[in-house]
Amino acid sequence: MNAPAALRQFQHDFGRRLRDPGHAPLPAGLDRRRTGAYETLLFDKLCGVIDRCFPVARATLGEARWRRLCRAFVRDWRCSTPWFRAIPREFVDFLDSGCHLPLPAWLPDLARYEWAELAVELMAVSIPGHAPDGDLYAGRPLANPACMLVASPWPVQRIGPAYRPRRPQPAHLAIFRDLDDAVRFAELRPATARLLALLQQQAAPSGEAALVALAAELGCAANAAYLAHGRTSLDELRSLGLILGVRT
Repeated sequence: MNAPAALRQFQHDFGRRLRDPGHAPLPAGLDRRRTGAYETLLFDKLCGVIDRCFPVARATLGEARWRRLCRAFVRDWRCSTPWFRAIPREFVDFLDSGCHLPLPAWLPDLARYEWAELAVELMAVSIPGHAPDGDLYAGRPLANPACMLVASPWPVQRIGPAYRPRRPQPAHLAIFRDLDDAVRFAELRPATARLLALLQQQAAPSGEAALVALAAELGCAANAAYLAHGRTSLDELRSLGLILGVRT
């Protein structure tokens, strides 16, 4: 059954007031003090979730600018999910959409990097059967399934209150969960990051095939020297925990 038009209008006006108490009028019949308690509760609850997920962005931007950004998010963004755990991803989408506030160009990328830590921590994965010490070149390498690759034009892994880059410096990063369920971070060379992405796609029948496919993408010859270097890259990825072994 559809709600009466008057109720729908009240809900719309009340929602506007909660999101933007500084500008939206108080709906008729509501007590200003009691409504103010709801306004504060909503803002503090949403911002508390955001604060916990983005501590570096918050500290780097500064408290006053951070609060204005949180207010703009609450006021202007329409979340696609009611789950509080999904709010950080909604905040990243808000920044990616082009927030009207004057913000550093690197902020959306820094926020995505920080959000990736939470996403990997909560990621539900199953680990297929594998031989940890198997031949990564001849066998089919198993990429760590609890892993996200982040490619950014900014050195997001270095940004903080003491360092705010003025010019882009590309970074290729892996955020992953180790076998003890601890979230870890690794900075990769661009070609190594692409190799890991190919392994994540599970298309190559062997480590050698993945290296040959990478060579084709890079426009270089898959000669003996290249393949020897590729073997070393596969071993490095295993030592980092980004490759778990060979599928069985």
